Amino acid sequence: MRKPIGKLKNANAARKLRRKLSIRSKIEGTTERPRMCAHKSNKHLSVQVIDDSTGKTLLAVQTYGKNAVAAKANKDGAKLVGEKLAEGLKAQKLDNVVFDRAGNQYTGVIAALVDTVRENGIRV
Repeated sequence: MRKPIGKLKNANAARKLRRKLSIRSKIEGTTERPRMCAHKSNKHLSVQVIDDSTGKTLLAVQTYGKNAVAAKANKDGAKLVGEKLAEGLKAQKLDNVVFDRAGNQYTGVIAALVDTVRENGIRV
């Protein structure tokens, strides 16, 4: 991931980008243990499982689009997304992932998502 050119005008966005780059410098997904990256907006939630060694997305679950989970970006929606993500990971015979919070704080919706994935038998 590369840094954007120039300064970000929004101070909150700049802080989030700094956190995101700091986290990504320490975390890398492999074939045996891919990276689970979560993105949250005010309306939607999306999670990707990425193998960084090949640069491929193995699985994606979101609350919008064609194959969407009918939920919002709240704790209840995060639980539904987490359950569907765990089902997809089990179908691909993956039971270990490394979590990339992508600059988000580990509270509320993000914590509910990861807790649900853990409850469904995936080691995070």
